[in-house]
Amino acid sequence: MSEQEIIRTRDVMESTFTEVEGLATVQEALDLMRANNTRVLIVKKRSELDEYGIVLLADIAREVLAKDRAPERVNVYEIMSKPVVSVDPHMDIRYCARLFGNLGLSVMPVMEAEKVIGIVSYHELVLRGL
Repeated sequence: MSEQEIIRTRDVMESTFTEVEGLATVQEALDLMRANNTRVLIVKKRSELDEYGIVLLADIAREVLAKDRAPERVNVYEIMSKPVVSVDPHMDIRYCARLFGNLGLSVMPVMEAEKVIGIVSYHELVLRGL
């Protein structure tokens, strides 16, 4: 019986990601997303006792665009998800995919030693993992 090679989240994660302050406006967040060609921003901790947050384009569409709010008048902290659900860099990507499905998520930060080291989504799991 041969063992299947295990692919870890570290092997497929996107190691470059963009961070934003919670006090930034959604317009500033959108400008960052455009400049960095990303659909997700990690919201920085305010202190060591704080937790990371996350903002997706879907959050902006649902909370700003659909509600006809002005992006320059809404702060990131008003629409972010916090605390984030994260995955360990050593997790088997099959379990990561199951976790996405079980929690109804499509993107999560990869954290090691309480620091974000990357981002993983269905995109990375499927295109880099299979």
